[in-house]
Amino acid sequence: MPDMSASASLAMTQLATLAKEVDEDKVTPGVLGFIVFAVMALAVWGLMKSMNRHMGKVDFEEAKGAGTPEASSADPKAEQRG
Repeated sequence: MPDMSASASLAMTQLATLAKEVDEDKVTPGVLGFIVFAVMALAVWGLMKSMNRHMGKVDFEEAKGAGTPEASSADPKAEQRG
């Protein structure tokens, strides 16, 4: 690995020694897993807060006559013929 920098090489050797100390039968997410989970949880919380704010601005007033069966004909062509 001639193109690898000295700091990257040092980091790889330190990670390799940590990997030797890890028990092969025990797998845990560790600190990095917790950080990723916490960031995702904060992102979801922020999105939910933003969604609630935007949904509060929406006007849900129904159009007049749109929900009544009398306003809409069962056969739209019958109106054209009549």
